[in-house]
Amino acid sequence: LRFTSLRYPNIYGPRQDPKGEAGVIAIFTGQMLRDQPVTINGSGEQLRDYLYVGDCVTANLLALEGGDGGMYNLGWGVGVSVNELFEKLSAFTGYKGEPIHGPAKPGETFRIFLDAAKAREELGWSPTVTLDDGLKRTVEYFQVRE
Repeated sequence: LRFTSLRYPNIYGPRQDPKGEAGVIAIFTGQMLRDQPVTINGSGEQLRDYLYVGDCVTANLLALEGGDGGMYNLGWGVGVSVNELFEKLSAFTGYKGEPIHGPAKPGETFRIFLDAAKAREELGWSPTVTLDDGLKRTVEYFQVRE
C-alpha cells in the first residue's frame, strides 16, 4: 500500500464551524461579527502556524501526484500569536471590544510551527495565501452568513 503523510498546521478558512471547539479563527470571527465577547485562553502569546484551506487543498493534490511514500510538513514555518490574530481579526471585522483572557488550557502546546522545506523541494508546494489575505477571505465569507 503506497501512502503519503501530510502534517497540517492550523487550517482555517470559509466554511469552518464558528461554533465548534476548535478553529480559533472561525470562532473569533463569528463572535466578533455578532459583537460577542472574545476569550483568549491564557496569555495569548501561544504561537501557531496558520494555513489557508486552499493552500492545504493544493498540497493534497500535489501529494496525490508526487508524494509516493513521503512525509511532509505543511505551513509557513512562522508562528503567529493568538493576540496578533485577535488584533488582525478585530481590524477586518470592525470589532471594538477587548479580549477576555481566561485560564490557559491544561497541556496546551505553547508554540508550534512547521518547516515545509521538504514539501517545497519534493512536491513543488508552497503556501500562496498570506495570513492577511486568508483572514480577509474568511471574514468576507462569514459576513455574508452572520
